[in-house]
Amino acid sequence: MTTPRFRFAAALLAVGVLATPQAFAAPLDGQRMVLVDTDGRLMREIPEAGSVRIVIDNQGRRLLVDNWNQVIGFEVPAWQYRDQAGQRGNGRRFDRQAEASPFPERPLPPRERFQRDDFASTPSGAGIERRDLNPMTGTVPATPEVIEAPAPETPPAAKPQQAKGPALSKAQVAALQVFLDRNGVSPGVIDGRMGSNVTKALDAWFEETGERIDPADTDLIVSRLAAGGGLAFTTYTITAEDAAGPFIASIPSDYAEKAQLERLSYTSTVEMLAERFHMDEDYLKALNPGVDFTLPGVQIKVVGIGEEKTGVVTRIVADKARKQVRTYDASGKLVTAYPATIGSSDTPSPSGEVTVERVARNPGYTYNPKINFKQGDNDKILQVPPGPNGPVGSIWIALSKPTYGIHGTPDPSTIGKTASHGCVRLTNWDAAELAGLVAPGVTVSFID
Repeated sequence: MTTPRFRFAAALLAVGVLATPQAFAAPLDGQRMVLVDTDGRLMREIPEAGSVRIVIDNQGRRLLVDNWNQVIGFEVPAWQYRDQAGQRGNGRRFDRQAEASPFPERPLPPRERFQRDDFASTPSGAGIERRDLNPMTGTVPATPEVIEAPAPETPPAAKPQQAKGPALSKAQVAALQVFLDRNGVSPGVIDGRMGSNVTKALDAWFEETGERIDPADTDLIVSRLAAGGGLAFTTYTITAEDAAGPFIASIPSDYAEKAQLERLSYTSTVEMLAERFHMDEDYLKALNPGVDFTLPGVQIKVVGIGEEKTGVVTRIVADKARKQVRTYDASGKLVTAYPATIGSSDTPSPSGEVTVERVARNPGYTYNPKINFKQGDNDKILQVPPGPNGPVGSIWIALSKPTYGIHGTPDPSTIGKTASHGCVRLTNWDAAELAGLVAPGVTVSFID
């Protein structure tokens, strides 16, 4: 059994067409080698010129790295590919004839098998040599650039009882978040951070399936991603419509100033695209360093989100203590779960049961200090225009208790971490999915 250190981190999250330069898998030290992708399958095509490079790790092994600095393939002895292919995936054996290697095989002593654990992610591994692959000759420069990765931190000797398992990279956590998001148990914004919203989503997955997922089991997570919609990241080309907006320079905090605007639109393409792909803005920018998001035709790396959940929800549970909304069908089976901000000590949400009355998309917002809450010096009724940056985001699900509803938010990164004015606040994309699952009359149970 492999250990969690094999998880490859970012390496397993590569996207794009995987390919095989024949020269890469030439005999090495008398061994016949083959090149496989990160799912363990043979790579058969030649990548585009300049799209990959060879990386030599500190033990002399060769990996194929794409322009995102992620491993998309690696060398293994041909005999080992044949041996391990029969043991990979859901208890089934690969068809060796269908997956036959195009390279002659030469057996090696069993003790020389490479360990998959050795291919740890670059941030936590040792130094590597980065060599640009010459697309014309397959050769490498004489003087490679050496990249030294930081040494892993050692837990304090005085507190051995607090030692934990291996820390997860952002790429590993993001893969888990994408898996949960695609399966209707939302982790909120995808940001590569292992927080309370991810934990709640894992609990919801257990409620739905009876399965406990180990966040460090990236082999399992990535294999399921590949089988259900593709790997965690993909590429997206910014369109002219994306770049055109419309956008506004900033969102005022004062409701009277909001009411003067025509629409509470996005403030930038970064904000718009981050929300479209369920991502934290800073994480989107970190994945695309130096990118000008305002230029049409620019390719960026984004999360590969899935389709919205379908079905019929007959009951919603708004769990105040857990800060989560869960939905159920007529049989009592969990349909979806979303991290939520549900009221506060000053403006608590209702208790008991209410029902859904109507669903409004792209709603405006009526501010009434006499029946809602007092904001600043505003003491008059104000009509705040619609838009994703409006007070209730892009969705309003009205409840039978007047002035209360389930709605979106202009600040998705705060969901589950701040207070609301008594309503149930979700990310705009989670609220939109929920809006498609409910109808008037659905029961909403608030539990403490």
